[in-house]
Amino acid sequence: MPHFILDCTESILKIQEPKKVIQEVFETAFSTGLFERNDIKVRLNPFKYSLVQGGDSDFVHVFGNIMEGRTKEQKAELSKRIVSKLNELFPNVPIISINIRDFEKSSYCNKTMI
Repeated sequence: MPHFILDCTESILKIQEPKKVIQEVFETAFSTGLFERNDIKVRLNPFKYSLVQGGDSDFVHVFGNIMEGRTKEQKAELSKRIVSKLNELFPNVPIISINIRDFEKSSYCNKTMI
């Protein structure tokens, strides 16, 4: 925990190397002090086909899934930092966005908990 899943148009991978994008999101999330380095997971899903703004506009959207317990202010700061970093990497991409969702501790389970 946490998981940051980046959906994007495949064409943005010609602008930046995928590993660099993943690493930058990872380091930005870690820099907030909200997460331990070994807990952060980042994945990237490039889409070959999409319809954005009625056409072929490039986009990056981050789905952030974190364990409940952070304040609204902490989540807002996390969102702003990640979008700012992605905007630095992709200044000409018209849509860069993020949403943060909380996992509930009561319903979260992984194999080490069994």
